[in-house]
Amino acid sequence: MSELLPLTGEPLALDLVNTRPHTPDGPVDLLATPAALGTWLTLQAERLPGYPSEAALTAADLAAVHAVREHTAVAIDHLRRGEKPPASALAGLNLAQRAAPAILELGWDGTSVTAVPQRAGTVGVRLAARLAAAAGELLADPAFAAVRACEASDCVMLFLPAHPRRRWCSAARCGNRARVARYYQRHRTT
Repeated sequence: MSELLPLTGEPLALDLVNTRPHTPDGPVDLLATPAALGTWLTLQAERLPGYPSEAALTAADLAAVHAVREHTAVAIDHLRRGEKPPASALAGLNLAQRAAPAILELGWDGTSVTAVPQRAGTVGVRLAARLAAAAGELLADPAFAAVRACEASDCVMLFLPAHPRRRWCSAARCGNRARVARYYQRHRTT
């Protein structure tokens, strides 16, 4: 993975879409390899428990995640512009979910019945289904209307602000840069 770490902490679907930031050298794919996907899964371990490290991921797993990311990005882009998402994007997300539907696997812990969500299939199919479900949850959530793009001129990251005055994807990443630029602009001697 590049030195640029993915932003995390937004809704999972936004974290996935935000793995394609722009840098001064152009767009970067932070999920370009199975190893990079494994690193992202490590960062998302609390929300995506049980997915393997990069050693167990394949190019097919990566392709499944890339497909969900693309369908999610297209649907988000259209909805943010007040347009109907393309049927192909919604169908792609539905197809990914159908490939590994979630069931509640019942078990016994010695004193009571347990119910743990499980999905069948390869790692990539299960992961794509989970990410597509997260995209569906975000797209259908009324809070989606509040999703914003970072105000930094060279940033394409999206976020769901917890505070209505939030302007940047990350205070440390873009906010500080914007504040420093404003400072130098105000204090420039000409």
